[in-house]
Amino acid sequence: MAAGPPPPLEPCPLPTFPEEGFTEKFLRKTRENPLVPLGCLCTVSVLVYGIICFKKGNTRRSQLMMRARVIAQGFTFAALLGGMVATAIKSR
Repeated sequence: MAAGPPPPLEPCPLPTFPEEGFTEKFLRKTRENPLVPLGCLCTVSVLVYGIICFKKGNTRRSQLMMRARVIAQGFTFAALLGGMVATAIKSR
């Protein structure tokens, strides 16, 4: 049997997505996983308060705030991983 060349492949059109600005994307991602922005806000606020305490010379409170910042960062990271797992499970 003499087989000819395979038929040419038809180019399939790429899917189109609506343009999404920064604000729309931020709001959509916040609705999907609200704990991540909350953790970021908590981390920044603890960091700022720790820096203020450091500038005032209150080293004990400053060290406490730096430890609290690490805990807040851990919470944010856990929320990020939890959101990724939830999205992966939901997409199945």
